[in-house]
Amino acid sequence: MTTTAAPDIREALFAPIQSHRIRAALVAKDPGVLAGLRPALELLAGLGLTVDHVLDDGAEVQGGEDILRLSGTPMQVAVAEERVIGLLAKPSGIATAAAAFVARAGGRPRIVSGAWKKLPFGQKDMIRSAITIGGAAPRIAKWPFTYIDKNMVLMLGGVRATLAVVAGLPTRRTIIQLGGGDIASDACDAAAGGVQVVFVDTGRVADLEQVAGALRARGLRDKVELAFGGGVGLVDLDTLRTLDVDTVDVGRAIVDAPLLDMSLRVSGVEAP
Repeated sequence: MTTTAAPDIREALFAPIQSHRIRAALVAKDPGVLAGLRPALELLAGLGLTVDHVLDDGAEVQGGEDILRLSGTPMQVAVAEERVIGLLAKPSGIATAAAAFVARAGGRPRIVSGAWKKLPFGQKDMIRSAITIGGAAPRIAKWPFTYIDKNMVLMLGGVRATLAVVAGLPTRRTIIQLGGGDIASDACDAAAGGVQVVFVDTGRVADLEQVAGALRARGLRDKVELAFGGGVGLVDLDTLRTLDVDTVDVGRAIVDAPLLDMSLRVSGVEAP
């Protein structure tokens, strides 16, 4: 059985003004960093709207500032309102959060956010782009690399056994994630075994300090990059930036950041 879509009531509502030209602006309600403008502009062009002002991806917008200004028929503007905010609000929220972490870090440690891998496949490109626009990196290292997570280490029987397996793989940058056990000893084994990045993923600053101290005591600290993650919040950077760490991985605080609130406001109605 086939069904027919119900008519859009707005067509009837707008019938008396269907030939009018509506001018509107998409306005930020809060300050933030914009992301997602390219797909938003593609959507508006597809709807037949004219855009005569638009800010760029990465622009810092103030509360009350116009993100873009557009014009079109009443129906075009109404459809734009229900669709365009969805393309901008979430990525702009992510970019805003990433920028806040980068600013708080003050240049060191480097901020990355790899938690986009845990989210639905269709959202990954948007999230990676927003993280980058905010000034953070979407990966812990430059691709390509071999990433060995803590569960792999456990399944393979520990760091030394894992490195024996890695030795038989094609040569590339290797990252190992450590999440428990004798973490300082494991970190030293990894560094001595040629791993380039040791990732302490426990969220415990004491573990980071223990690993950094052990690596220095063994003369291995300069051979590896030291990364840290696990529930890192913005204020945690005030402590982390004083410690011996090169990279901090921020998860939910960036990828699950609140939307950047915005709204579409009609600014003028022009009769034909």
